[in-house]
Amino acid sequence: MSLPYIFFLLALTIVERHQRLFYYILKVIYSLFILGRDLWVMVVSASPYEHMIGKPDVKYVANIHGNEAVGRELLLHLIQYLVTSYDTDPYIKWLLDNTRIHLMPSMNPDGFAISKEGQCDTIHGRHNARRYDLNRNFPDFFKVNTKQIQPETEAVKEWISKIQFVLSGSLHGGALVASYPFDNTPNAIFQTYAHSPSISPDDDVFRHLSLVYSNNHAKMSRGVSCKSGSPRFENGITNGAAWYPLTGGMQDYNYLWHGCMEITLEISCCKYPPAHELPKYWQDNKQSLIKYLAEVHRGAHGFVMDENGNPVERAAIRVKGRDVSYHTTKYGEFWRILLPGTYRVDISAEGYLPQEVEFIVIDNHPTLLNITLHSAKESGLNHSTVKILDPVTTSTTKPGNDGTIIFPED
Repeated sequence: MSLPYIFFLLALTIVERHQRLFYYILKVIYSLFILGRDLWVMVVSASPYEHMIGKPDVKYVANIHGNEAVGRELLLHLIQYLVTSYDTDPYIKWLLDNTRIHLMPSMNPDGFAISKEGQCDTIHGRHNARRYDLNRNFPDFFKVNTKQIQPETEAVKEWISKIQFVLSGSLHGGALVASYPFDNTPNAIFQTYAHSPSISPDDDVFRHLSLVYSNNHAKMSRGVSCKSGSPRFENGITNGAAWYPLTGGMQDYNYLWHGCMEITLEISCCKYPPAHELPKYWQDNKQSLIKYLAEVHRGAHGFVMDENGNPVERAAIRVKGRDVSYHTTKYGEFWRILLPGTYRVDISAEGYLPQEVEFIVIDNHPTLLNITLHSAKESGLNHSTVKILDPVTTSTTKPGNDGTIIFPED
């Protein structure tokens, strides 16, 4: 069956009408308003209208380059697939019961509006209406970004600041690869070794997340070269800067400013392929899109509370050896995606004694860490250390033969 490209607002209307009677409890639409045009977001979850305490928020963003059209269509199909599979697929039910999934099919509707179906390699429509590349428009850790901030970028920045996303994917086209941070490099390296990897503190986790997407994709893990002279990527993944360094990318911004682990997913060799090819792209990416989001339940999570059981907001969570800070929500929640191993984490907040916790992460269950911080005024201590070598794991599990969480193999 052919899946034609659908004008975006019409597509949302069709999805909404088709599912309103049966699936209203699973989804809600909201928008980020910019200059008379909306950036629409659909939330798909067992609790779409409000945050589920203790359960993470994740997102996909597509069509940041307007002429890269496959991602926007795939997210529309993903919305429909998730809500119609909730009552029939135990894995999907588990995912929606334990995760809030935010899907933005188009970050650049103006660019898409002037793009043309069948154009695989042109840049017409790549930029927004003001001719800015939105994936070069975010603040950058390594180099001052002098480009004028665009309304779409500002809207997404505000969105990310209001919702504490844990995991994210940005959908692009023009290659077949999962690219992970860093996209940029320190200036000295940038000038001398333009195509050297720029390694993040969480390189092991980012490589794993990229492999999850690649290995569940129909072709990506083969390292397919899209055309003569284009690179082949081993296992279908690459460090962003090793491919080509860039300033102002969205994935580095998510990670360094907000502690959200985002990778860039190049999902089609042709940027705007003919509509009759859409079913193939959906089948190629369907499992990857779902399995990737489930990785948010890997690692450690929990709550930071005070001695009276009140949540400590904005407590800094820093895993030793990984110099990127994460912060608790207003409910005291935190999540940290980690691979199996033993870790030490420092927890600190203004007015409280810092605490160090040693804990273990295992493969099949996320480790639960509930941490109590003591007031600095009421204690003679200046630091405390806790060891949790027998990990407490959450009872919520993915469906499996033995009830354990089953993650995709690397």
